[in-house]
Amino acid sequence: MNQRTPPDASEEADDPVHEEAALWVARLSSADATEADRSAFEAWRAADPARAEAFAEMEAWRRTMQRAPDPRRRGPPKGLAALAAALGLGALLADPLSWVDRMRADAWTGRGGIETTLLPDGSRADLNTDTALALRFTDGERGVALLRGEAVFDVVPDPGRPFVVRGNGVQARAVGTRFFVRIDGAVPVGVTEGCVDVATGTGETRLRAGEVAVRSADSGLVARTDDVARTIAWREGKLTVSGQPLAHVLSELERYRRGRILLTDSTLGGRRFSGTLDLRDTDAALDVLAAAMGLRLTRLTPLLVLVRPAS
Repeated sequence: MNQRTPPDASEEADDPVHEEAALWVARLSSADATEADRSAFEAWRAADPARAEAFAEMEAWRRTMQRAPDPRRRGPPKGLAALAAALGLGALLADPLSWVDRMRADAWTGRGGIETTLLPDGSRADLNTDTALALRFTDGERGVALLRGEAVFDVVPDPGRPFVVRGNGVQARAVGTRFFVRIDGAVPVGVTEGCVDVATGTGETRLRAGEVAVRSADSGLVARTDDVARTIAWREGKLTVSGQPLAHVLSELERYRRGRILLTDSTLGGRRFSGTLDLRDTDAALDVLAAAMGLRLTRLTPLLVLVRPAS
């Protein structure tokens, strides 16, 4: 079979056939694959010639990666473990929980999406990539459940009805302000205007403009001064970092694209980068990183980019 030419960025942004093929490669490579799995796979593959081609391509890459030498380890890599590590199948495929969250949500974005929604009280919510929120407005409170992802809230003042965002054990309460809440990560809340009272099960703290809440070792929160505007630059489609490790930068870029960006040399991850990258074109962002840091990119499939030293 002729090798498929890697698609351009627009094609890569939506390639469900390759995602499904990657899942089947992982499932059939597993030691606990059943006859029912194999029968279901045959039915899936027979339904569309494009599926058979995508599966053959993904399986070929799995075999290629199995044969790839690793100077830090003797003996061949383990098949399924190598595939899972390289392709990150949990991230490649539609996370079942994401669909559950979307069904519960009043507003949501897909991977790579950045959107604005107007709330019933006139407040505004800017939703980052892969975000879902549900409204819990009552006569006494304007409640928002952040189910996944990250959002910036520009709140219309209403002293009689506080604006409260809850997610992943964190509660952020404001009367009139602009702040962000992120359901994962070490910095769950930050404020650009006004004040926000942030609480967890172990305590609370008040944040003022220019401060973020940082998770502490005891799962509490500590206020810290930070460049909040830089943190929420994603609203303009930008990732702005200053002296951040390459591993962190790639992890952030991965949030905005399907598939994995894989460092082939773990020592590269500690190298630091400062600059602004385009989140609406993550391939272009990777090219900027490669040029600035002396890296070589290998785009194996629409779902896998390898990052290596240039020499």
